[in-house]
Amino acid sequence: MILPIYVYGQPVLRQEAEDITPDYPDLKELIKNMFETMEHADGVGLAAPQVGLPIRVVVIDLDVLSDDMPEFKDFKRAYINPHIIEKGDNLVSMEEGCLSLPGIHENVKRPDRIHVTYLDEELNPHDEWVEGYLARVMQHEFDHLDGTMFIDHLSALRKQMIRGKLNSMVKGKVRCSYKVKVVK
Repeated sequence: MILPIYVYGQPVLRQEAEDITPDYPDLKELIKNMFETMEHADGVGLAAPQVGLPIRVVVIDLDVLSDDMPEFKDFKRAYINPHIIEKGDNLVSMEEGCLSLPGIHENVKRPDRIHVTYLDEELNPHDEWVEGYLARVMQHEFDHLDGTMFIDHLSALRKQMIRGKLNSMVKGKVRCSYKVKVVK
């Protein structure tokens, strides 16, 4: 089922998400719906707060990039209770966008390497270092779990330049090709 994506201004996007227990109701169904929602909106990642749930669940599908990045062939994963333990020192700037911020794309500096812990869809624990593009996508999505959005990493000047677009979103003026939930 395709869920509405919560747009900038929705309080859940600024809330710190909670870890969930293995008996969280209908977890597999939620993950399936999140993948379907993300694919319908042409995204590569989606965090539970973006569909209105303040829980630590993220889905990432990088298979769409596999023509240019063969290492992502069939890469489709769910991350349950993910946490970044440590970040590398080398910062890399790259353009980012977000399904909760339609029409806004900005360059963001992030570490190119992170140490993460999480449970996979089968609830197996993982503790690993991740680098490159996957590390960037994970940081972007895991930020949502801490109530942070990529625009929070911008300079004051860049934030000022997009303020009009953000104000329009808060007022419910959003145009995109997928179902959204705006502030009423």
